[in-house]
Amino acid sequence: MTSLRRLATVVLSGALLVACSSTRSPDGRPEPPREPSVSPSSSAATPTPTPTPVPAPTTAPVPVSIAALKATSHRGSRLRLGAVRERTASYTSYDVTYRAATGQRSFTISGVLNVPTGRGPFPAVVLAHGYIDPAYYVRGQGMTRERGVFATRGYVALHVDYRGHAESTDDPRSDRDLRLGYSADVIGAVKALRASEVNVDSDRIALMGRSMGGGVVMKALIAEPGLVQAAALWASVSSLEAENFDQFIRPDGDSRAEAVVRAHGLPEDEPAFWRAASARPYLGEITEPVLMAHGRFDDTCPPPWARATQAAMRRAGVESTLEWYDDGHAFGPAFLAAMDRTIRYLDRQLGR
Repeated sequence: MTSLRRLATVVLSGALLVACSSTRSPDGRPEPPREPSVSPSSSAATPTPTPTPVPAPTTAPVPVSIAALKATSHRGSRLRLGAVRERTASYTSYDVTYRAATGQRSFTISGVLNVPTGRGPFPAVVLAHGYIDPAYYVRGQGMTRERGVFATRGYVALHVDYRGHAESTDDPRSDRDLRLGYSADVIGAVKALRASEVNVDSDRIALMGRSMGGGVVMKALIAEPGLVQAAALWASVSSLEAENFDQFIRPDGDSRAEAVVRAHGLPEDEPAFWRAASARPYLGEITEPVLMAHGRFDDTCPPPWARATQAAMRRAGVESTLEWYDDGHAFGPAFLAAMDRTIRYLDRQLGR
């Protein structure tokens, strides 16, 4: 009996609860439930959090490539004058060293500096020499004539020995890395010269490279647009590394060729790598005017290379001029004429 009373109480309580929770209209019909009220100080809805954007994954450039050279920081400092090599009425020539840093790697680079007689400030040219076996190379070798003429004509001339040459720090990776580090050494030379006590006009600096040095200069211009105000390439190598490999490295079949092929493959097997290590696809990055000088009878760096490079520069929008001389690779009979033309070109571009 007690259980029945408890059950009845529960049922009755439930019925009253339902009745109390319903709202009826005046005619007795139930009204629909109302929306809950919102106080003026509260938000009508909780805002949806804005998702944090996830950056797209980036792919690091191949270490041995123009893109990697361009992405790396390059620094130059601590240009030190050493022994006097020569003193003339027109200039004084010094042994020098400076520091060139590439990313986390740092090198001491040796060279030779010719400083004109007078007060200055002087325009300057940094010189990148052609290939000479590092085992036999001596400080300042390869562009002695050019260095002297520039200084006589009022230019500070800094000849770069490159890493692994003369008294410079060695880099066992140079050949395997297709000598891209030489371009970093040239960039470092410009920056070290600007930061030095040599009386140089920082807004009037040019680069000049001959043979292999022409390729070195092209890559330096690509890696750091705006580094200098003009450049000259004499008897330059090709702007395609596959052509340079076929002309200079493949025929030797020596340990250097083996190291390059082992690391990167042959051009016909790995064309993407060899193109990425070449200046030509990146010539549009160059912002400086470029003078090219080439001998019609050059049998080391064939004349078609110069035509192809200059055509590629023009397509890429680079201001470029190609001058031809009746001479070979070394510029013998045409040397003085070519130097006079080069200095007049640089004078004009540097506003001298």
